[in-house]
This record gives sequence, structure tokens and C-alpha cells, in this order.
Amino acid sequence: MVYLNRIYTKSGDDGETGLGDGARVAKTSQRVVAYGTVDELNAALGVAIAAGLPDQCEQLIIGIQNNLFDLGADLCVPLPSEEGPEPDAALRVKPDQVTELERRIDAATDRLEPLTSFILPGGTEQAASLHLARTLCRRAEIEVWRLAEREEVNPLVPIYLNRLSDLLFVAARLANDEGRADVLWSPGTPA
Repeated sequence: MVYLNRIYTKSGDDGETGLGDGARVAKTSQRVVAYGTVDELNAALGVAIAAGLPDQCEQLIIGIQNNLFDLGADLCVPLPSEEGPEPDAALRVKPDQVTELERRIDAATDRLEPLTSFILPGGTEQAASLHLARTLCRRAEIEVWRLAEREEVNPLVPIYLNRLSDLLFVAARLANDEGRADVLWSPGTPA
């Protein structure tokens, strides 16, 4: 359980922040950038909910927001070295979380007509919000891959984000009247 009785601590005033294992790192470290971008994605999902998603979609997105907190916690606690034990309380993304996203993608795709063109991010307010979240999800995935170039990360973290961006794409299409209100790309159209 988290208990916050004071929001500011002044411990980050020198440009450093604490990780979940107690280590202090620069706020500009790639690990902080990665989980900060996941937090930005989570906030964008909150905006999508506020745009008025259907109840079933809203509940799905709330579940994903909880998963993203787990994912952020995974990134916030570095994987232990080979000789060190894994902290008992460390949250890690699990295979079943990825599998659930795949199941949801398949179910949503079954409701949609196949695409014959790329689509522009837009349509309804709800779809546009989900498209924005999708692009932030792609950026979060890239930031995690940048971190993985330097430090070991749970390999399920970028996989989860990759599947989530796909799910957000099909969710945006569903929010566009099950794809009927998708805005199709028209190559070469003058501005």
C-alpha cells in the first residue's frame, strides 16, 4: 500500500531522484525517461476516458492504466545483478498481461472490416484521444528499448508496450463507429 502524507520532499531539488531499490540517479537518466514516458501515456489514457469512451472500453482502459503502473514499477526497480536476489516486492510485467492484450486485439479486430488504406489519426474525439495515446505508447516503447541498450530490463516490458499500441489502434477504430468513421489517408493531397 502506498501512503503519501506529503507530496513534496525536496529530495529531487538537486536533479536526482530515487529508484524503487533506493538508488539515486539523475532525473535525466534513461530509466527515468522511460518510466516518465509511460506515466505520460497513462495520463493520455485518462484524457481518452474523459472524452467519453463506452463503458466496456473505459473499463478496459482503466485496467490498462493499472497495468501501466505495474510496468512503471517494473522499470523503477532495476533487475537484480546475477549474484543479487530479486526483491520480493518487485512488480514485474508477466506473460499473461501480454496474452490478455493479444486476446483483446483479436476480439476487437474481429469486429472491424479489414483496412484497405492507412488511416489518419482522428475521427471522433474518443478515437483521436486513443490515437494520441497510441503514439505516446510507441514513444514509451522506444524509450524502453533505449534503456535496454544500456541496462537489462524485463523483456516483457517492451513487448507489452508494443501490443498495447496495437490495441490502442484497434480501440481507436472501434471508437470511430467500428471503423466506418475512420479518416482514410489520401496520398499526395495538397494542404
